[in-house]
Amino acid sequence: MGKPIVAVVGRPNVGKSTLFNKLAGKRISIVQDTPGVTRDRIYAEAEWLKYNFTIIDTGGIEPESSDIIISQMRRQAQIAIETSDVIIFIVDGKEGLTDSDREVAQMLRKSSKPIVLVVNKIDHLKDENNIYEFYNLGIGEPVSISASQGLGLGDMLDKVVGNFKDPDSYDEEDEYIKIAFIGKPNVGKSSLINKLIGEDRVIVSSVPGTTRDAIDSYLETEYGKFILIDTAGIRRRSKVKEEIERYSVIRTYAAIERADVCILMIDAVHGVTEQDEKIIGYAHEMNKAIIVIVNKWDLVEKETNTMKNLKNKMQVNLSFLSYAPYLFISALTGQRVQKVLETVKGAYDNYSKRIKTGVLNDVISRAISMKEPPIVGTQRLKIYYATQIGTKPPTFVFFVNNPECLHFSYQRYLENQLRDNFDFEGTGIKLEFRRKKE
Repeated sequence: MGKPIVAVVGRPNVGKSTLFNKLAGKRISIVQDTPGVTRDRIYAEAEWLKYNFTIIDTGGIEPESSDIIISQMRRQAQIAIETSDVIIFIVDGKEGLTDSDREVAQMLRKSSKPIVLVVNKIDHLKDENNIYEFYNLGIGEPVSISASQGLGLGDMLDKVVGNFKDPDSYDEEDEYIKIAFIGKPNVGKSSLINKLIGEDRVIVSSVPGTTRDAIDSYLETEYGKFILIDTAGIRRRSKVKEEIERYSVIRTYAAIERADVCILMIDAVHGVTEQDEKIIGYAHEMNKAIIVIVNKWDLVEKETNTMKNLKNKMQVNLSFLSYAPYLFISALTGQRVQKVLETVKGAYDNYSKRIKTGVLNDVISRAISMKEPPIVGTQRLKIYYATQIGTKPPTFVFFVNNPECLHFSYQRYLENQLRDNFDFEGTGIKLEFRRKKE
């Protein structure tokens, strides 16, 4: 089961983006006092108490508008509503109850989803009386907040997470290695999953875009327990026309965040595309374990070194994935499919690997003696010691005299030294540099 999804909806200019930015902890949505600024759904990760969840900021809903942009925003919001677990319905406490609010409330009631009614712009105690008229919407007790000042958000989030399942119910999933199969439409993601589980669990079609959502399949083998997450293929933004397909893009990114191992599937005939680089680049930035699978190998005419030459060509385009293993398979014929889970398990083990502090510092000391850090400005970086503070991904902290003296080339050198001395094939690793306190 994936993270709960919370959609923030309401008519334009009630403060949805301001609330979204507060919950996300950073400014992601454009905030401007003009209706219609947020046209597409934007998503981010948030947490409250023991819960992690995905929040979606939607374009404002104008039920009766004939404006083509506004009507498209309304369809976007409808899709967010349909695919969310909980809805935050936000209204404007200063402007008061409007006919548009009533019509949005009617639309939300039809969804049968849990709704948390939020009255925004209650900036002072004297404004509290403004919330009572919203009881007339008939969708529960309103919560008053000031998104701009951060007031009342705790009470609101308590009501939101009160509609989630107990976080302990997610523990069982932790026993499984979660694999997200990502890539453009029609590269064979569903076919490979069907081959791995030995049944037609996922619909397979030659029509791009058949898989609209992220679908889970559970599998237990000699290599361990797995959750196989089949995702909709991501097209270039200019080609994402259907609103439901736009939402599948969000679901795919959410699947990447949830996964331990991301498998980028590439069509052997067409090779790596710019969109492949963008998709897997997101997983790389999150330091996920990554495997590149080249599918439809049976359709390629073979000559001497065909596989080697094609791999070299792909590695040029995916140069930032120097740590990722490559597999050339045919999901249709089953060629090398048996190697997939074995490779996944190896990458996952490295993703979960922990290095002893003493051994780590021996390697770092040797690396420094072979190549001193360069002088940046007037100061040279001094590394006092390093320690591993986490796994999934392996995360290392270097305590130094001044993090600003770190040159990116030396950080890359240290990462390469770690990879040369410890087997981190198939996984990203994270390096942090902190000033050592005296």
